[in-house]
Amino acid sequence: MTHKNPSLRASTSVPSGNDRPRSPAPGKKPKPESMRMKKPSKKELEGSKWTIENFEKETEPIEIQAELNHSVLISRCNNTTVIVRGKANQVTIENSNRLSLVVESLVSTVDVVKAQNFALQVLGTIPTVMMDQVDGAQIYFSKESTATQIFHSKSAGINLNVIAGPEDDYKEVPLPSQMCTYYDAAKGDLVNEIVAHAG
Repeated sequence: MTHKNPSLRASTSVPSGNDRPRSPAPGKKPKPESMRMKKPSKKELEGSKWTIENFEKETEPIEIQAELNHSVLISRCNNTTVIVRGKANQVTIENSNRLSLVVESLVSTVDVVKAQNFALQVLGTIPTVMMDQVDGAQIYFSKESTATQIFHSKSAGINLNVIAGPEDDYKEVPLPSQMCTYYDAAKGDLVNEIVAHAG
């Protein structure tokens, strides 16, 4: 192919469509959850790590007997209840919807990532609960675990239930999901305040 302009026609030619660099192909979208092949359910202890995954709508709770050096991974379990007996090291939960977890005691943390409508009940003590991308959670602490620290990010709709009052009833306390941040020139630093909704 040549240029229409006679002076350019003599000197160069227009590159053909085959010489042009091509844009990359669009990435593949992941299949919707309904079209994915369901993997078999798994509950096993490998070394010191419990793995519980791919349980769906279990009618009976899944129970494990954990020891001090055991860590527990719960992945892709939906509409399921898991009970961790004994004192384990830590529990990690990922990509689970409507999962209920009951733990006696832990040395370290309950770490929850990408969960919806999650429930946790602590019968003994745990030092820390960490939640990231959790949409809706109910947490029940025993009297012994009221000093547990909760860290949450990108999460909303989390309610903490603690035993309070003379009759040991649960008191529900919502965790804040909105913050107000501004720069205080007098302090020379950022100030973060919880947004409280009155009404």
